[in-house]
Amino acid sequence: MPKKNNSTKNLGPLVELAQGGDTEAFGKIYDALVKPVYRYIYYRVDKNISEDLTEETFLKAWKNLSKYKAGKHPFSSWVFRIAHNLVCDYYRKNEVSSEIDDSFADTKLESSPSYSINLKLNEVKLRKAINKLPENYQQVILLKYINEEDNAFISNVIGKSEGAVRTLQFRALEKLRGILDEKKEDF
Repeated sequence: MPKKNNSTKNLGPLVELAQGGDTEAFGKIYDALVKPVYRYIYYRVDKNISEDLTEETFLKAWKNLSKYKAGKHPFSSWVFRIAHNLVCDYYRKNEVSSEIDDSFADTKLESSPSYSINLKLNEVKLRKAINKLPENYQQVILLKYINEEDNAFISNVIGKSEGAVRTLQFRALEKLRGILDEKKEDF
């Protein structure tokens, strides 16, 4: 797995500048967080919706920047909480089925078409399996294994102790493994 980018850990000075109205500082915060937030949302909703919800996450973060209190939780976990709430609101408002459209195409074919196809099929399988998990399991799996966050960060996002996060990870992985094993032929 690629090494975790630590640029999301040192946002304190930029947050202070952004809270003072510095749009360039907020732009740097956006650059540091946009990819992990997008990945988090992408695995929860349809690809097209994920772009809109990512944009809305940062718009809400900018509008509510004065409400963020430094020191209690990292700024990045506050942004992820906004993203989580927007995903929940989206499902609440739209009552959308969690099934994923199998027909989305890979726009960038790498060197081997069969590799790209297998990679995309595995992604579809994983997304379907993750969407069958309970909400709290989905959240832990996505933050830990898709966005490669540590347990302290996840603890802040979901509002549970690090011990509870470890328990949720174990249970989520067991449930995910069961879904993938029992449904191999359905994918």
